[in-house]
Amino acid sequence: MSLTVRDVQPHELDAILALNNAAGSTILPLDGTGIARLADNATYLRVAEADGQIAGFLLALREGTPYESPNYRWFSERYPEFVYIDRIVIARPFRRLGLGRVFYSDVTSFAEVRVPVLTCEVFLEPRDDISVLFHGTYGFQEVGQQTMPGVNRRVALLAKELCSYPFVRDTYLRGGGLPAEPWLAERERTRPPAAKRAAGGV
Repeated sequence: MSLTVRDVQPHELDAILALNNAAGSTILPLDGTGIARLADNATYLRVAEADGQIAGFLLALREGTPYESPNYRWFSERYPEFVYIDRIVIARPFRRLGLGRVFYSDVTSFAEVRVPVLTCEVFLEPRDDISVLFHGTYGFQEVGQQTMPGVNRRVALLAKELCSYPFVRDTYLRGGGLPAEPWLAERERTRPPAAKRAAGGV
């Protein structure tokens, strides 16, 4: 299998939306307006392309985004700088092939040169032990719980401290910015981010 992880293209949002809404109860559904708004604000939105087919995607947001997700707001109230994994979806034919680990490695590399912490949540009702174990092996720790309004499901709020960030911050972010390398570049968007990033971020 030939695999590429790359930024999503604007014409692929319909495919992303279809993947999202076919994912099942662990991923909240979206409509066309919702996916477009998330794409406009996402700091990270990448797809896995396997043999020319979109096999999955991961979408993540920085702090300071006008996003009303109760889990995102929970982290916003407690962390001044973070990357929040809002959703990851793997198409059914490509599950159990390690694409989740590929995405998490990639988003960790993205986040650790920008923020001190990577965050997400997992559902506890019903409890998803596979997801809990998966995140535990990646160094995430539970930092809180809450019941999501509207869906009335309990979630565990998870955070992973990014040990490389202090070095990157002191060496690069406070001294002119990251090197001009393609793998360190910000995602190109059709519209600029909706909110200004916190001082010291990228």
